[in-house]
Amino acid sequence: MIPSTPVPTPTLVPQPSNAPAVSFTRADLARGSSSGVTGTGPLVLAASGLVTGSYDDPYGQRGIAYQSGSWTSDWIPVAFAFDELVASWNAETPATTWITLEMQARGTGRETKFYTMMTWSSGDTDIHRTSKPGQRSADGDVSIDTFKRADGAAPLDSYRLRVTLYQRSGSTETPSVQMLAAMVSTPFKHEIPSPFDGSAIDLQVPALSQEEHKGEFPEYDGGGEAWCSPTSTAMVLGALGASPSDDELEKFPGPTYGDPQVDYAARYTYDWNYKGAGNWPANVAYATRFGLDGFVTRLRSLSEAQRFIAMSIPLVASINGDLPGFLFGKTNGHLLVIRGFDTNGDVITNDPAAPTSDDVRKIYNRADFERVWLGGSGGIVYVIYPRGKALPPNVPGLPPNW
Repeated sequence: MIPSTPVPTPTLVPQPSNAPAVSFTRADLARGSSSGVTGTGPLVLAASGLVTGSYDDPYGQRGIAYQSGSWTSDWIPVAFAFDELVASWNAETPATTWITLEMQARGTGRETKFYTMMTWSSGDTDIHRTSKPGQRSADGDVSIDTFKRADGAAPLDSYRLRVTLYQRSGSTETPSVQMLAAMVSTPFKHEIPSPFDGSAIDLQVPALSQEEHKGEFPEYDGGGEAWCSPTSTAMVLGALGASPSDDELEKFPGPTYGDPQVDYAARYTYDWNYKGAGNWPANVAYATRFGLDGFVTRLRSLSEAQRFIAMSIPLVASINGDLPGFLFGKTNGHLLVIRGFDTNGDVITNDPAAPTSDDVRKIYNRADFERVWLGGSGGIVYVIYPRGKALPPNVPGLPPNW
């Protein structure tokens, strides 16, 4: 299998001084260096060069015997000094396998250490997927899903990614990595509202309420407000015809609730260190197990979001702040689905913060929405789309951000 989107050698596009600084790059799996790993996409464990060891799952079994191999990308240059990095991956991890994603940055003649972005498995019977706490150094730290440069640390202008593939000793299964990428950015004041010059459009996205799941599966953070992310991810999967099968849902342990695809998504996006299901790249990685592609990035405006909606790709957006019409009035972090725009350019959403599924479809004023999206999360979105589907063209003259 080859990546659905060609991966050229990164070419730096000069960063305009008046545009938000954000860039997204897929690592070229045909380059880089490896040991115990073969392939150019997907990457899989090789027949030789494997390392043996013992893995201690901090939330489960200790001393899991394994063999592993790793791949490290070439250094990826960035057209501006960046402060934050969010990694994304599309991978398959059959039972008895898992992967770990890391990043390293450099600038002004120095290299940072490697930071762990996540240890990932699509299941939870072998190891528990988790981000890693306690990585702070003079250069920066990882806050759940985001590397952040430390205040006062020297500028960073390039990075590289490393993935380690693990297989339980005695297993014949191998994990595979189809895509590895990162979005880098630096804070910037956005122009709000962005102009609307398109046509009204409203994609068909099934409506699911997080509030209808309040109190379900406390071991996965208990539904309600805690499940905005997996509920939004489940809605996009439903729109793309890629939800869990009836057989998978029937085998799901525990009580049977309405809309079980939401409970399923919460379990299989759950980050055991974060103790929640809102880890951004974990949600995208969950979606890709159903034959989809996906990544996390930042968009610069709703005008950019409109490019995806026009190609029938709904987006999961992260917001933070006061939003008129929002169920709780204010949020310290919430996710919802952008499904379209009305004739005024206002945002048609499927907002899981609704008493029932019948209340999920909601329209927010364009400027109000951009203030809590661009001003709240810096324009974070999950881009989840059918494997092989072409994406809209990037904005000319700006560093690519998808």
